Amino acid sequence: MVPDLRRIFDGQLVLRQTARLPVDRCGRMRAMNDEYYMREAISLARAAECLGEVPVGALVVCDGVIVGRGFNSPIGEHDPTAHAEIAALRDAARKLQNYRLPGCELFVTLEPCAMCAGAVLQARIARLVYGARDPKTGVHGSVVDLFAVERLNHHTEVLSGVLAAECGQLLSDFFAARRQRGGG
Repeated sequence: MVPDLRRIFDGQLVLRQTARLPVDRCGRMRAMNDEYYMREAISLARAAECLGEVPVGALVVCDGVIVGRGFNSPIGEHDPTAHAEIAALRDAARKLQNYRLPGCELFVTLEPCAMCAGAVLQARIARLVYGARDPKTGVHGSVVDLFAVERLNHHTEVLSGVLAAECGQLLSDFFAARRQRGGG
């Protein structure tokens, strides 16, 4: 019988992450976890870049376990909704067999757009952590702040700027190379 490598991998993640769960009032352990997960999201962003997509990666974490992964693929999928956040939320919802993801966290390399912020709120994500700001379409204060609308029935805790320089550089390098090639 062939072992289920994904299951073994997820089990190893739980063991590695258990020692790094937030345990102190200063938030130092949570910050270490945030950086760990953001590096995983950056790896997904690099996968998107290899496919010629804008390098944005996202993952959903529930109880210290990565349950959803996604990266940008609107060009290859011919789907304007194929953003990293949407892909990660769909993956997590399928695995958890629930369209609501309460208690879960979403890590994404770029500030979400309005569509993705709406999906985060609809999924009832407890906490959103992102890297770089998006001055053109970001909705956590760059253009507007959808997460601050008090009338909404769900509110998500948001942390910005985790590995922001690295996330931003990935995007800057991608668009600089694209302009050099004449791809806009």
